[in-house]
Amino acid sequence: MVHHGGGPPACGHHARPHGTIRRAGSCPWPYHVTHPFPLMPMRSPRTPFVSMSSIRLVLTATAMLTGALLAACGSDPVSVGALGVGSGTTLTHVAIGNVSDRYTSELWVRGNTAYTSSWGIRSVARGNAVKIWDVSTDQPRLVDSVIVENASTTGDVQVSDDGSIMLVAIESNPNGGVAIYSMADARKPQLLVRTTGGEMQYGVHTAELARVNGVLYAFCVVDPSSNVASRLVVLDLSNPATPRTVFSQAMGRPNLHDVFVRDGLLFTAEWNDGMGIWDIGGAGNGSVAQPRRISRITTLGGQVHNMWWIHDPVTGNKQYVLVGQEGPGSIGSTSSGDIHVVDISNIQLPVEVAFYTMPGAGTHNFSVDEANGFAYAAYYNGGVQVLDVRGDLGNCAPGQRGADGRCDLQKMGRWKARYAGGLSAPVYVWGVHWTPTGVFASDMLHGLFRASPAKR
Repeated sequence: MVHHGGGPPACGHHARPHGTIRRAGSCPWPYHVTHPFPLMPMRSPRTPFVSMSSIRLVLTATAMLTGALLAACGSDPVSVGALGVGSGTTLTHVAIGNVSDRYTSELWVRGNTAYTSSWGIRSVARGNAVKIWDVSTDQPRLVDSVIVENASTTGDVQVSDDGSIMLVAIESNPNGGVAIYSMADARKPQLLVRTTGGEMQYGVHTAELARVNGVLYAFCVVDPSSNVASRLVVLDLSNPATPRTVFSQAMGRPNLHDVFVRDGLLFTAEWNDGMGIWDIGGAGNGSVAQPRRISRITTLGGQVHNMWWIHDPVTGNKQYVLVGQEGPGSIGSTSSGDIHVVDISNIQLPVEVAFYTMPGAGTHNFSVDEANGFAYAAYYNGGVQVLDVRGDLGNCAPGQRGADGRCDLQKMGRWKARYAGGLSAPVYVWGVHWTPTGVFASDMLHGLFRASPAKR
């Protein structure tokens, strides 16, 4: 792994690259992904590679967002016209920070500043930007951006818990890796290091900052490549300018997609291998450098994409994990995949107890307001969906169960609200981030949405 650093802060909306990046190379074609993407050697963050036997990608001349179709195993994607989620409310729309030059993907909000990453090609602009927003007032205002030279996609973006650094996941092969920025000025990130080469060169699809026993780590999910398996690489960021690999292991079938870290436990989204639970210091026998697998569960349908372990401060309950399933779809028009609820009361024998399904759309990323018991889920063409996750999610009346016996959160009356940016036009919401002052959503087509949070 090679580190490159330096470079001046970005200036205005015409940000300039930081540091020296290796020259982009070519990649073999075709790719096989659960979602289509523009014609360049890249892939979508939060969109995994899968085996040729599982996915067949069909590209057309309109593959930018709406014209690319695919066929896959599992249920067929359903159309946007089928949206129907029962009774509920709509979150109060506040404002939109419009983005028309790039497709918007991941999202992070800290204080009065928001950060959005970018995906693919839109017209001639590559997904190599992280946009920086002033959200101190209702209207998001673009104030700066950072350009990562030769990046095809900037994926996960996250600021550390102490606000000192920002981590950006970067694709694709052979220029994959991560970029770490000093956040001494939250709106003028300064590059500390940009990794190239080594086992992360194939592309870092998702990356999460987490502190374990006082040490800050980056948990990086690396893309598979020809004869190279997907893997989890963990970096010790005690000195963020010189990240040090402390753990690396191949996992996932056909790939690993994401992780969730909390209280010394590591949850891994291992796609069709299910959700793994690992002790990295919270259960007494594992560490970040030597994780110990506690258990694994394959939720119905597989395609495990992301997770959130709920801590309810009102009840003290910590037994439920929300698991996102990403099924097949066409970017800009259709999506599929349910939210699954896993009970980990017996962490060695987790069991799926409930689900939420939205006809016509599929879930992507979560953000949970634990103080008020609301889960906000990005639902692509379904906008943002809000679920009540307070209390017992696995106990329901017979009439509130699905055909397989799991509790149906919709029938339990736990669906509370929707949000689609206050627009009548189609949306394709990638990410969502709850804060006490606003709910922010990253929409691929329009930019940064802001709404008022749900209330009890």
